Amino acid sequence: MSLSLLEVNQLSIHFGGVKAVQNVSFCIEAGIVYAVIGPNGAGKTTLFNLITGIYTPTSGEILLDGEPISGRTPNELAERGVARTFQNLQICMNMSAIENVMVGAHLRLDRNPLKAALRFPALRRRDAELRLEAAELMRFVGLEPYISAHADSMPYGALKRLEIARALALKPRLLFLDEPAAGLNPKETIEVDQLIRKIADSGITVVLVEHDMKMVMNLSDRILVLDYGKKLTEGTGEEVRRNPDVIAAYLGSHA
Repeated sequence: MSLSLLEVNQLSIHFGGVKAVQNVSFCIEAGIVYAVIGPNGAGKTTLFNLITGIYTPTSGEILLDGEPISGRTPNELAERGVARTFQNLQICMNMSAIENVMVGAHLRLDRNPLKAALRFPALRRRDAELRLEAAELMRFVGLEPYISAHADSMPYGALKRLEIARALALKPRLLFLDEPAAGLNPKETIEVDQLIRKIADSGITVVLVEHDMKMVMNLSDRILVLDYGKKLTEGTGEEVRRNPDVIAAYLGSHA
């Protein structure tokens, strides 16, 4: 049996008396699109924060390629090929668009300031290479018209894709997207839908939290449903769509 890329076992976190995530377990195989859905307050973003090193679990374990990563910092996880975006934009508005993408690439490099000072010519060459790499990523996510733009001049939909480009600059194996279509109009949503499929087709495993059920059903190979911090069910889109517990959680038990 092949080893799962990501394995989560009995994961929990408590904030005082609030049990935000309770004994959640699931596995994610490499090369798929895996969605996490549930009503507001179900614990979806908290689960992302646990896996990506923002929070430390109260109990349970997280394995990446079979190795424990619980309690690892986001920087340590980035070095292992884990990247993410956030619900709210994390764009540096005082920088250019391409510089925002380059920030993601710089996280892969040696950040020792002394070494950087001693290798200044090489560092300049590397920055030039990273700029070319960032421009290519902007083309990949459909932002070629904004390669020379300043971030604060870009529309919201373009900024959402810029954040994805920055995450891709880390060269991740596992990419977490937290509500990538939030706040987008129908045309922009279709563009992000197509981009996520393009990313998955390139070999990157994608895990997303998303409220747009049309996008979730269109993209996802597997879906995890949370409700009040607990795992409600897991399966294919068709299995989840027909599950009476899922219908009750979203529409009320009378449904």
